[in-house]
Amino acid sequence: MQNADLVTQVAASTGLSAPVAARVITDVVAYYDEPVEDFVRRRHAHLKTYGMRNPEIFAQISAELRSRVVSAPPLSDRQLRRVVYG
Repeated sequence: MQNADLVTQVAASTGLSAPVAARVITDVVAYYDEPVEDFVRRRHAHLKTYGMRNPEIFAQISAELRSRVVSAPPLSDRQLRRVVYG
């Protein structure tokens, strides 16, 4: 269930219709609702495709985790490696 005030605010500030604003809010909330482990695996695989090596990837992922709306707890390189490789 969405907050009607939020839908109204997003619609008013962007010029989107209320149904489109509601869909955008749903998409954004779903993006940030991704579990930390899934986010780490997804980002690791994505960054690996660009030729980055694990030390660079883990530094990048750690920075990204700190900047999420509801930030994850700090994870060491070892913890990140465990998430990726099991």
